[in-house]
Amino acid sequence: MAVEGSTITSRIKNLLRSPSIKLRRSKAGNRREDLSSKVTLEKVLGITVSGGRGLACDPRSGLVAYPAGCVVVLFNPRKHKQHHILNSSRKTITALAFSPDGKYLVTGESGHMPAVRVWDVAEHSQVAELQEHKYGVACVAFSPSAKYIVSVGYQHDMIVNVWAWKKNIVVASNKVSSRVTAVSFSEDCSYFVTAGNRHIKFWYLDDSKTSKVNATVPLLGRSGLLGELRNNLFTDVACGRGKKADSTFCITSSGLLCEFSDRRLLDKWVELRTTVAHCISVSQDYIFCGCADGTVRLFNPSNLHFLSTLPRPHALGTDIASVTEARSTPR
Repeated sequence: MAVEGSTITSRIKNLLRSPSIKLRRSKAGNRREDLSSKVTLEKVLGITVSGGRGLACDPRSGLVAYPAGCVVVLFNPRKHKQHHILNSSRKTITALAFSPDGKYLVTGESGHMPAVRVWDVAEHSQVAELQEHKYGVACVAFSPSAKYIVSVGYQHDMIVNVWAWKKNIVVASNKVSSRVTAVSFSEDCSYFVTAGNRHIKFWYLDDSKTSKVNATVPLLGRSGLLGELRNNLFTDVACGRGKKADSTFCITSSGLLCEFSDRRLLDKWVELRTTVAHCISVSQDYIFCGCADGTVRLFNPSNLHFLSTLPRPHALGTDIASVTEARSTPR
């Protein structure tokens, strides 16, 4: 029986070595290559955004970027068309942000040895790959000058890096022990702020040192003075603009809008009157707070006075014309 078994095994090995089998395998491989060259991604249904860090808008073109697994969807709301950037590593994209001029998009990803990637938006091609994180990238941001990129790792990664991305080097770095959910650069690029679980921290960037020194320098960080809000989860942060450039605004998951002064002191806060707050966006004239159930609250950045609640978007499939006509008909 042992002799018969060895004979069968040898026959199978000889059969697998035969030229006809190899030819059939190569033909199948060629068919797969031909098929992949013909199949293109036309439209993505769905989104994998877990917060403000996974949604970005280019203010110049109006282009909206968001992740769907390992794909970045570039959506033009005016033309209602999608373009796509495919992550070559096939790792899930966790965070993204546009450069100030809208020419580039930076993405972070999850998985073992994740990369921070920079993409040319017009060409949909990768122009830089930065690898220093180990487990995942929680959030990314361009500096206002587009010279630097800051990336914050997952909680177990415990690292925040500042990249001179065109040189592919880390110019400043430090450890962060908290779970970070968001990051925002100041208008003058002198510091950036991270927000997270019981965490608001100001990181100061000395451009004169980082430009001259080739080695990575320690990143100087100072914690925000949270006072009685020290036990809150801060879900998003945005540095002030214009006359309020010295202020930093953030929101908590419990529904508070907070303002920090230039001394890192929690200056004032107001209630958003919502069950949960997700994201914040700040301009010179307005503060927009994204809350539960699609609610968006509008505030004045100079005094945190409530201005308005934006109307909610209509449900999918709703005929807007018919709704307008029905409401305009006298009773």
